[in-house]
Amino acid sequence: MRKRMKTKYILSIISACLLASCSLDYDPVASYSDVTEGVTADSAQVVFKDKAAVLSHRQTLINLYKNGQEHWYLDMLLLAESHSDNAYAGAPNAETTPFEVNSIEGSNTNLKRDWNGHMGNIAQANKMINNVEEVKDPSLTDAEKQQFKSEAKILRAMIYFDMVRIWGNVPLVTSIAGDITSETITDVYPAYFPPQTDELTLYLQIEEDLLDGLQYAPENNAEDKTQFSKSVARAMLAKVYAEKPLRDYDKVIQYADAVAADGFDLVADFSDLFGVVLTDPGLPPSQENKAIDAKARNTKETIFEAQFFQGNTNWVTWMYGRPLNNWTEAFTWLKWITPSRDLIKAFNSETGDKRYEETVVFYSCDWNVYYPANNYPFMYKCRSAYNSVIKLRYADILLLKAEALIAKGDYSGAAAIINKTRQRAGLSNLPASASASKEAILDAYLKERRLELALEGQRWFDLVRLEKVEEVMNAVYAKDEGRPAQIYPFTSLSYILPIPQDVIDQNPNLVQNPGY
Repeated sequence: MRKRMKTKYILSIISACLLASCSLDYDPVASYSDVTEGVTADSAQVVFKDKAAVLSHRQTLINLYKNGQEHWYLDMLLLAESHSDNAYAGAPNAETTPFEVNSIEGSNTNLKRDWNGHMGNIAQANKMINNVEEVKDPSLTDAEKQQFKSEAKILRAMIYFDMVRIWGNVPLVTSIAGDITSETITDVYPAYFPPQTDELTLYLQIEEDLLDGLQYAPENNAEDKTQFSKSVARAMLAKVYAEKPLRDYDKVIQYADAVAADGFDLVADFSDLFGVVLTDPGLPPSQENKAIDAKARNTKETIFEAQFFQGNTNWVTWMYGRPLNNWTEAFTWLKWITPSRDLIKAFNSETGDKRYEETVVFYSCDWNVYYPANNYPFMYKCRSAYNSVIKLRYADILLLKAEALIAKGDYSGAAAIINKTRQRAGLSNLPASASASKEAILDAYLKERRLELALEGQRWFDLVRLEKVEEVMNAVYAKDEGRPAQIYPFTSLSYILPIPQDVIDQNPNLVQNPGY
């Protein structure tokens, strides 16, 4: 009797949720009713009926980052750049302004779509991980099953790495739930509304997925950096071991060196990473000179990137400025991720930094929210619809090795690494004084990461990882006259962001992060 009453109660909750148009799109668990491709004679569910179905889903996983430009790229820049000293929100509104003035709340719609997007991607990865080995098609070899499962684990680790850094404790979902029926609901319900998992456990799962991925994922393909390769796993492990819960600087160095051993290095010309091919290089884009392609793809520096071509271009470029493939397209409204005065000042603190002109561009426009309309700066690292969106590149991993060396007391070794990126940028080596103390070399290191990786979604996480948020962010408002007034001071509670309130309302097992 009690079980029947409990079932009725849970069903009523779900029914009420559905009647209220309460979306479960954020649900981390894909239901079989959505993914089933057939049933066996004994009515067992079949997720992948043959090898073709597996290959189709594998391509779906590869395309997730390419097709998810909002939640893993645009919003990541809002969070990591406009929520840091690198950028202003760009288009002030209820979605964006809270990031630049530190007034983010659980009602923020960007965070909601990010949570939904990430959880949906995890469900897609879990579909491959949990079902590929059950495929009976003899043309699908065991080696292929292991490879595809490993690739999906690398993907799941990448997604959870972003999620745990944004929200801290989030639900850890590694399985797939079945259909909700009156007979199964008491067993299935917890899978649809999972509780949060602590950060350490999440990082351990990320580590496990990446190490598993290393076993069977393909080797790096120099001609195709869209794949979940062993090199992607190694780069991610270097990043994971730099974070506090699993911090192990020896392993940061180990995996950074392993990425280098895979053949990765800095490209000689920084513009190869973000440049475009123009119809007539002798003319400015304003004179009908248009971008017709990315300058380069699959460089030796790129570890993982989403690629775009004629007929399958990115749309996100027009969120940042003028798309060079169409000079006037969508340039009638304010753009996101406006480079800050403080970032521009940092670039201009030394003469001749080649990265500046690849990161920031100035145009005339019809608004003057942060700067005069006749000389307005824009984010320039995604300047056309053909530009690749780079998720992982070697400069990031190389500089993390410098961070590890600093922690181990090897200041001269760290300076040597920093000098590599400085030399590529056209700057001279650091002065001897920069490596005279831990404080000096750490300052040089943070500045170098800031300029090398500016507007790529790294700055906020660097400040959090090295516990510099309060020091840097509580001071920037007074020295950057273009930034709107700070609403709340940054504290240790600011290091993670609020869980979307809509998600908490839908899942009674979730608890809001402290401070929100």
